[in-house]
Amino acid sequence: MDLIVKSRNGKISERQRQHIEQKLSRLDRYLDRIAQVTVEHMEETRRDEGNVHRVQVTVVGDHGVLVRAERRAPELYAAIDEVYDTLQRQIERYKDKHWRRGKLRRQGGQIVEALPELAASSLDDTQEEENRPRIVRTKEFQVKPMYSDEAVEQMELLGHNFFIFQDAETGKLNVLYRRQDGNYGLIVPEVSG
Repeated sequence: MDLIVKSRNGKISERQRQHIEQKLSRLDRYLDRIAQVTVEHMEETRRDEGNVHRVQVTVVGDHGVLVRAERRAPELYAAIDEVYDTLQRQIERYKDKHWRRGKLRRQGGQIVEALPELAASSLDDTQEEENRPRIVRTKEFQVKPMYSDEAVEQMELLGHNFFIFQDAETGKLNVLYRRQDGNYGLIVPEVSG
């Protein structure tokens, strides 16, 4: 597992780096074949909270799994612990979902029968699935070529948190979104080959 630690406007001591490595190296207990873990740290000053450490961790697996979590706390150690707990829950949810679909039960081309205690809890799983969010609307629209600043204006006019558009310069589809800090993000997909 490749661990990358970045700090934008604060210093991370060797002791803090060791805590990050020790804590996040335990993620491979929950998700095997982790290729890379990227930790981004930023120290922020907020009027209501004072100094706050914001930590965002992105986990990339060899099998295409991408998990990301972000937490804020007055202490860096607390932020790391909280983001670890969040990642652990996300990975467990991912594995549980794929286990029910049968993707993780396959071994050597055969489907392994579910354990009896899992079958007994299947009634609870059905109720849980009924409470999960579903796609309730599908919308088709024409994508117009435009520049990113035009896309920002269009997104603001529509009152959406994201907007899909075709970049007038490159011809590629881009996704513009509003970030939690109030700024905008731009996703430019690349086709892997």
